[in-house]
Amino acid sequence: MTFDTSTIFSVFFYAFAGLLVISALRVITARNPVHAALFLVLAFFCASGLWMLLKAEFLSLALILVYVGAVMVLFLFVVMMLDLDLEHLRRDFKKYLPVAFLMGAVIVLELSIVLIRSFIGTSSPVQPMLEESTMSNTKALGMLIFVDYVYAFEVAGVILLVAIIAAVALTLRNRKDAKAQNVAEQINVKASDRMRIVKMDTDMAAKQDARGEKK
Repeated sequence: MTFDTSTIFSVFFYAFAGLLVISALRVITARNPVHAALFLVLAFFCASGLWMLLKAEFLSLALILVYVGAVMVLFLFVVMMLDLDLEHLRRDFKKYLPVAFLMGAVIVLELSIVLIRSFIGTSSPVQPMLEESTMSNTKALGMLIFVDYVYAFEVAGVILLVAIIAAVALTLRNRKDAKAQNVAEQINVKASDRMRIVKMDTDMAAKQDARGEKK
């Protein structure tokens, strides 16, 4: 029994796609946030495998190095170190469920429009690279990002910058229960602020010594 290249490609594709769907479902259904983060790492690995099958080696390796190697590891350690109140998070689950369904329906509708416009009525939805092109897919991706879609790329960068500034501003708000150190006050401290000399009368010292002897 012989297997051609297309059969092996189909086997790996359906294997990665099936694991990706299962791990993505487990991300939102797992009760433990650490387990959810681990399933998200598995989903990233499966997506990386799919991109590798599509001959997008740069995107595949970037997904592993950036998201799995940096972002998800950092997120996993933060989740493990934080003492999350899971009961408080699950208490308001039903309250925000209609909003979640609405947002999910909007996302499904948007993806459906993209898929219908891209795949329905076309014999070749994915346009392959020209055979005579000698550039690698990394160079081709760079040409698309920094030449053809440079303005969209810059707008996305500005939006991400605004999101980072907003996240920092939200975490730096003044709260009563927040504990922070003032470096300027620590540097400008004086000896009189650290130590206090108390003068005691002779009679009071004698009484304290007498009490200590009685004990």
